[in-house]
Amino acid sequence: MKKYASLVVFLVVTVVAASSGSVFQPGPWYAGLAKPEWTPPNWLFPIAWFILYFMIAMAGWLAWRTQGFGLALKFWIAQLVFNAAWSYIMFGAHQIGWALADLAAMWLVIAGFIITVWNSSRAAGLLFVPYLAWATFAGALNLAVWQMNPGV
Repeated sequence: MKKYASLVVFLVVTVVAASSGSVFQPGPWYAGLAKPEWTPPNWLFPIAWFILYFMIAMAGWLAWRTQGFGLALKFWIAQLVFNAAWSYIMFGAHQIGWALADLAAMWLVIAGFIITVWNSSRAAGLLFVPYLAWATFAGALNLAVWQMNPGV
């Protein structure tokens, strides 16, 4: 049981970062924006993020157990910061272009995490692959919304 106590820390830290998404929600501003027809339905986002955040916490914990506070964990922390900031930038500040820049930085540190953890914890790296795919899709969606709403 003691072995898993540190997992709780990673879960809590991830939940704190995730809470940005519940504080800064899309709301009427986002609903009024033009969006591509391939935009997923609103109900899908919380489901996808719930699964991803659990995987993010597990990956961070596995990286910490194998590498300690090394480069992989620094990438893990950085992606959480960019992740939490995105909701504020997009839905709080209504800055679509800056949200895209934040997402690009997040994408880079997600990839950095996968690369730096791969040899020590393949499981941690694999847990981040769906996250990288989702961030790629989110980036394409963010870009499309930005292009479809010039001057917003």
